[in-house]
Amino acid sequence: MKALVLLSTFLFISATNTYAAPSPKNDQSYPVINGCEIKPETVCPHVDLSNTNLRHADLRNAVLTGANLAGADLRHAVLTNVDAKGANFQGANLARVDLRHADIRGANLQQANLMAITGWAMFAQGANFNDANLQGANIDFARFSKASLHRANLTAANLEMVWFSKADLYQANLTNATLQEAKLNDANLAEANLTGTRIHYATFQSTYMEGCTNCPFDWQK
Repeated sequence: MKALVLLSTFLFISATNTYAAPSPKNDQSYPVINGCEIKPETVCPHVDLSNTNLRHADLRNAVLTGANLAGADLRHAVLTNVDAKGANFQGANLARVDLRHADIRGANLQQANLMAITGWAMFAQGANFNDANLQGANIDFARFSKASLHRANLTAANLEMVWFSKADLYQANLTNATLQEAKLNDANLAEANLTGTRIHYATFQSTYMEGCTNCPFDWQK
């Protein structure tokens, strides 16, 4: 009888230990480049990430103010809500990057590839997009006031309700783009190409159009 009681006690303790065992932790490690952890909500102002491979990186809600990303490969990366004011993206590849609500005010994107990006409601005031490729970009509701877009390729881009007030679009290619309800007040469209561009309800108050192809020279408020 005593042996039976001891056996029952042993089985009960074994079963208790089995179900009480802690499950292993599921720690997730992230790559670190020049002291910056490449992950959502990372805080890396002024970090040097130039010429790095950041393809498919998830940097949503990250702080990258003043960071150097010149020549970086960011294809298919997620940069929603990123704070990259004053960052350097010169020559970077941002094809198909998610930049919704991103803040890139004053950033340098000269010669950057932004083909087919999603930049809904992006803040790009005062940014430099000279010679950048924005072909097929979807940047409806974005803010480009006082931005420089010399010779930028905006072919077939969706620019509905974008604010281009005082933006410099000298020789920009807007062929087949959508500028419906966009604001181009005081903008520079000199020698730009608007062939096939949809401009329904767009405003061109005091817009400079010298040498522009298919600009609405007879536009009236």
